[in-house]
Amino acid sequence: MPITAAANRLANLWDDSKADGMTEPEKLLYRSNLLGSDKRITNYGGGNTSAKVMERDPLTGAEVEVLWVKGSGGDVGSIKMDGFSTLYMDKLRALKGVYRGVAFEDEMVGYLPHCTFNLNPRAASIDTPLHAYVPKAHVDHMHPDAIIAIAASKNSKDLTATIFGNEIGWLPWKRPGYELGLWLGQYCAENPDAKGVVLESHGLFTWDDDAKVCYETTLHIITRAMEWFEAETRGKTVFGGARHESLGAADRRAVAAALMPAIRGMISRDHRMVGHFDDQPAVLEFVNAARMPELAALGTSCPDHFLRTKIRPLVVAFDPAQPDVATTLAGLADAVAAYRDDYTAYYTRCKHANSPALRDPNAVVYLAPGVGMITFAKDKATARISGEFYVNAINVMRGASTVSEYCGLPEQEAFDIEYWLLEEAKLQRMPKPKSLAGQIAFVTGGAGGIGSATAERFLREGACVMLADIDEAALAATSTNLISRFGRDVIRTARVDVTDEAAVIAAYAETAVEFGGVDLLVSNAGIASSAPIEETTLALWNRNMDILSTGYFLVSREAFKMLRAQGLGGSVVFIASKNGLAASPNAAAYCTAKAAEIHLARCLALEGAGAGIRVNVVNPDAVLRGSKIWSGDWLKERAAAYGKDTAELEEHYRQRSLLKRSVLPEDIAEATYFFASDLSAKSTGNILNVDAGNVQSFTR
Repeated sequence: MPITAAANRLANLWDDSKADGMTEPEKLLYRSNLLGSDKRITNYGGGNTSAKVMERDPLTGAEVEVLWVKGSGGDVGSIKMDGFSTLYMDKLRALKGVYRGVAFEDEMVGYLPHCTFNLNPRAASIDTPLHAYVPKAHVDHMHPDAIIAIAASKNSKDLTATIFGNEIGWLPWKRPGYELGLWLGQYCAENPDAKGVVLESHGLFTWDDDAKVCYETTLHIITRAMEWFEAETRGKTVFGGARHESLGAADRRAVAAALMPAIRGMISRDHRMVGHFDDQPAVLEFVNAARMPELAALGTSCPDHFLRTKIRPLVVAFDPAQPDVATTLAGLADAVAAYRDDYTAYYTRCKHANSPALRDPNAVVYLAPGVGMITFAKDKATARISGEFYVNAINVMRGASTVSEYCGLPEQEAFDIEYWLLEEAKLQRMPKPKSLAGQIAFVTGGAGGIGSATAERFLREGACVMLADIDEAALAATSTNLISRFGRDVIRTARVDVTDEAAVIAAYAETAVEFGGVDLLVSNAGIASSAPIEETTLALWNRNMDILSTGYFLVSREAFKMLRAQGLGGSVVFIASKNGLAASPNAAAYCTAKAAEIHLARCLALEGAGAGIRVNVVNPDAVLRGSKIWSGDWLKERAAAYGKDTAELEEHYRQRSLLKRSVLPEDIAEATYFFASDLSAKSTGNILNVDAGNVQSFTR
């Protein structure tokens, strides 16, 4: 939302009936969550809050002053009590005695663990001194677009004075760290009546001795900045006016669906990337603007924006007035390569003797005129959040360039933050990626027992999943269940009839827009039927062939198109059946269609091998629990075929198997995961029976 918009002013959400009776740390948590609930106040993971509280020392029993401050890597909107670091204030003050000057300020981070109160395991962030040395009980550090637009303006000091007078001060750019903490402490000592300070190219600090007043001061200052921008920019042309017009919504998504797999293939050589598409009004205004290329090249200003979005975005050569996607795709490889060369040159210009090695030189943000913004990262949440940060940057550029001259972070300063040794140490502490991290799966029959179990198995290993199913109610229920456990970012749904060519094509396009492409296909949609051959109608025969043969062909064909566009290889797994190998009475249509599936997989294994596309088959048998095909006539028909009651059928299948065990959806999911993952990296054209043992379906 542009910072000039008049609607939806910041609301004071403080509720005295909730806050009364809270301890000071609890008020800190309450204030933090309120501030973090509005992205106009601060972005995800950005900003921090603190409170200085008198606590009983567990060693001496004496009352001591303790700093509660948001710990490293947290988010104020979702933080819990265990997200705060706690440190002795007397020890933090004592650190001034060991400080050797700005050339050595990074070493001060190593002293913070020595200041820990009550053995708190939460690591203190590098911003801890910025809170410690402000002589007020409560401190908020936020990154509101309206304030950063001031901070990123060429005359930011003058603008701060014009808007806030003496109420809010100003400090020049300084990288976050110990020295900036000392600067803030000195500013407060010299300006005891000030309620806060604007940090050039960074953000806002506000403070008070009361938690509620601190919160209200933060809202007041941000609101005043928003109102000033609204009045100052009313009627003015922003970003130099429009150069392009947006395509229609459906056409924008169609272009994004074509671009994203191609880009993903070009930037995923070292690790698979996941994409996010955004065409909200603020984005379209910027990508269509006359000054967009010029402003985008300046890069972002706030360190948080920069760390999430890299030095600058890549502008995609697309003309919405003459929309030629093929020409754009043809030129993408050179554009991506040029960006990598430019980024490598930036690294070479700015690196120090002890700088970390060159990181991924590909762009994070891709701007397409008339279409929108695409972002890529190692996981979906990070790709989405990177896009949110660039929208913040757009809002900042909008405000600053309209009332003044926008200034990006100087190149060397940007590099020193991106390749900061302390940031590198944080990256090195990140957990090892899960086995399917960055992978995107398309699962048909995704709302059934096998499909949902497979989706869950993939999600546990870090994949994103598009659940495709014809049953909308079951699809919604399955999606809700999985989202409650794995989060909304990694799960999407598509209502798909696999016999409908247009629906299958549309579902893959949606997968490309939502995640960037596809790596794994689990073709699992199915039906079952039982009838003696004399009673098998042509309609029944065709229905089996349509779903179990033609449907598998359609979803595989579209998967192959996208996998080849990416050039990253991939894995296709068919969920066939024991009946594809072993004949069964009164099921000619079903068995024949399943046999066709298996042979199709063999053909595709031959076609895909040269492109690194593996195709394998899992053959289940008698998966009764959770399987939708057993909820209809099939259960009765199979029981009748074997002269059994329906309640006896599971035991019949168990006793029929060599191992005398039931086969569950989770068993099929585990086999499917094996073929999807690198555990089977050297396997293609194979069949894995998960049937508890059936001699008729032995493959040799």
